[in-house]
Amino acid sequence: MPGIDSWLPSFDVGHRHEARVSLSPEQAVRQALAVPAAPDRLVRLLFWLRGLRPGGSIEEFMAANGFTVLERTPTTYVVGLVVRGWCLSRADATSWPATTSTLKIAADFRAEPEPGGSRLITETRVAAGGSVALLGFRLYWLVVAPFSKLIRRRWLRAVVARQVAAA
Repeated sequence: MPGIDSWLPSFDVGHRHEARVSLSPEQAVRQALAVPAAPDRLVRLLFWLRGLRPGGSIEEFMAANGFTVLERTPTTYVVGLVVRGWCLSRADATSWPATTSTLKIAADFRAEPEPGGSRLITETRVAAGGSVALLGFRLYWLVVAPFSKLIRRRWLRAVVARQVAAA
């Protein structure tokens, strides 16, 4: 069972992306967290438009943007964020406070072994605490979802490219 299932098993919105890599699961997760959060100009632009700081690795990006590490093993990295009324909550994401205006966000990188390498997966899940939060998020997600998905696919592509360059 993926670690993200322990933290946010039930959710309203989610997306998952994966790539096959010829690395061990441990190496795949390590590489994913080490690639630049903005591996190309398009991702840098998308972060800039959203007001996010794109510098550093994916792991540094998560920490700089308020995510709490919920679980970390050699093959799993799960982060969480609590948003209340569209404002980042500095509450500890491990306590998952719930109100009708709360959004709980969990994201992960995990790798599963396959013959000749592994499958590197990134998944994002969002659970709304109430109908008002869900409606607001769904409207926001109509605009943001294509770009969020593009960023995650670019992150996976960067891992694959780094692996190819190292070979």
